Amino acid sequence: MAEKEAVFAKKFEILKALIKNSRSTVVLTGAGISTLSGIPDFRSSSGVYATTWKSYQVEEILSISFFKHNPEIFYAWAKEYWYKLDDYKPNTVHTALALLEQKGYLEGLFTQNIDMLHKKAGSRKCYEVHGSAEHHHCTNCNAYYSYHWVAPIVLTGQVPRCTECGSVIKPDIVFYGENLDGFTLSRAYEMFNHAQLCLVLGSSLVVQPAASFPAYTVHRGAPLVIVNAQKTSYDGSATLRFTDLQQFSEALEKYLVALEPRKLLV
Repeated sequence: MAEKEAVFAKKFEILKALIKNSRSTVVLTGAGISTLSGIPDFRSSSGVYATTWKSYQVEEILSISFFKHNPEIFYAWAKEYWYKLDDYKPNTVHTALALLEQKGYLEGLFTQNIDMLHKKAGSRKCYEVHGSAEHHHCTNCNAYYSYHWVAPIVLTGQVPRCTECGSVIKPDIVFYGENLDGFTLSRAYEMFNHAQLCLVLGSSLVVQPAASFPAYTVHRGAPLVIVNAQKTSYDGSATLRFTDLQQFSEALEKYLVALEPRKLLV
């Protein structure tokens, strides 16, 4: 639900000053932002985790041990949730953040999402903390396969198998029980530690270690801005908190369109 215009406008004026004064702005996004594109989130009352799938808990399906023993069940579930991503388009959150980067006001964007929408919107400084459905590899010989090669196979109800050795192909998504990419983590710790402004959009800040990224910024005394419908454990540390992603992103995009690119500023 959108905030009252007077309340929102007052907070947004403060945000504009924070953006202009920051020489190192870092953003963390979660599943909430993709709901505006029609993709369900995970942890809300109507999210993916709220119900079972054919008697299986979705969190169980998304564990690496389960995938190794039951790839056919994973792909049957993923057929509906992860292999129709071409049906979804970037929304105003994605395009506003791409514009923030293009105007020279964004150092890094870290997303918990695997849906490729940030890159589709034009973001280049994007780090996919939990991996991406864009890339796949053979679980045996490590041969590479793209999303567009794998998706048609999954949509026919088959388990994709390597053309080289016949083994199961796995998406480059971090399953429960797997470690996150070391390079991405090191970049996150570095950027959030040195950030002069941290924006968190559409994340419940529950899943670790991404949930702890904003703490590195807050502990240095830099401002934190949270935009999320549900409350988070960091709300008390936030300089600003907005509750409506659509309202926020539309205002941000409108502001950025008129904002002079940083490279032209004296």
